[in-house]
Amino acid sequence: MVRDIEDTVHPVDAASVLALLKDRPRILALGEPTHGAQDLLRTRNTLFRELVEEHGYRTIALETDCLAGLLVDDYVTTGRGDLDDVLARGLSHEWGAYPGNRELVRWMRAHNEGRPAADQVRFAGADGPLEIQAAASPRAALTALHDYLAARVDADLMPCAADVLDRLIGPDDAWTEPAAMMDPARSVGQSAEARELRLLADDLATLLETHAPQLLAASTPQEWDRAHLYARTATGLLRYHFWMADPTPARMTRLLGIRDAMIAGNLLAQAEHGPVLVAAHNSHLQRTRSTMTMWDHPRLEWWGAGALVSARLSDRYAFVATALGTLRHQGVDEPEPGTVEGLLYGLDREQLLVDAPRLAALLADEAPAGAALAARVSPWFGYAPLDPADLAAADALVFVRDVPQP
Repeated sequence: MVRDIEDTVHPVDAASVLALLKDRPRILALGEPTHGAQDLLRTRNTLFRELVEEHGYRTIALETDCLAGLLVDDYVTTGRGDLDDVLARGLSHEWGAYPGNRELVRWMRAHNEGRPAADQVRFAGADGPLEIQAAASPRAALTALHDYLAARVDADLMPCAADVLDRLIGPDDAWTEPAAMMDPARSVGQSAEARELRLLADDLATLLETHAPQLLAASTPQEWDRAHLYARTATGLLRYHFWMADPTPARMTRLLGIRDAMIAGNLLAQAEHGPVLVAAHNSHLQRTRSTMTMWDHPRLEWWGAGALVSARLSDRYAFVATALGTLRHQGVDEPEPGTVEGLLYGLDREQLLVDAPRLAALLADEAPAGAALAARVSPWFGYAPLDPADLAAADALVFVRDVPQP
């Protein structure tokens, strides 16, 4: 069996990843089972450099705030700003503190130095302005969209004045109230003002589409793209806040689905300009239905961004999952032999790339009647093991044997 598994194994590099795919994908998704592990971030960085230097990729998208990420994109393309400040404010979830993310942004800036705009690498945040326990105020996205349109279309076409938006939004801390994630009654998402804002956001987004010829002529490509980003984010945030105020059992499933729909929209928008590498949690990028147990909720299921994008792009979307052997400083010790991770751990390689569909077929053929690989159980909530049932739906699998303490 070990020798047969060896036949599915390749080196971890961009050429080997692309060789496993039918065609060069428009979106190449690299999942991770835990956030912030330095070895995983360095593997991501190396793959992106190879994709840029040898295969024509120009954009990387991370699971971070799409609006804040504009600071990072401005920095890597123009050098504008201070690196420490850009990392602190441009990467949400405090991920600017991860050394691997600093290394990525510094390399992107150095790569772009002196290059024409068409040959520069770009950074994008794929996520909405969302945290696990709160969501941002819609002010930034709505105001930016309103300002863009007000500068380019007749005033009588605007659905409201800027001060009306400001009045309806009110204090930002009412929107970002952390208690609202656990208690729908603390959310302002279904207030009369929030309902009116949803209609105004829809009218502004519609104005963007119905006046596209005029707006394209009066905008740079970057201004046009960012206007659509503001529209997607404003409508998505208001939708998210609306369902935060929902008291029904479907509430969390709706919120998880809305977040991933926002990620999918951002990825599809980036892919219109060329091939993209996106790095995010496996649960956001897998083709199969995503699952989670959260707080006192039973098992939650929803369609993640990868499933949504794959349904649209088919073979132009590729998913490379990542699994690991040990994360000892978090109590994740050697995997059990009867798991996918256990089988790969036994190969005694620091890192390897696996032809996931081929391995899944091999394991299915070799399994005794009625037997199947077990799903690994993690003692730490921050690491999500690979579900063997999802293996065949991945295009490839990166396995990292041991992740040391940072």
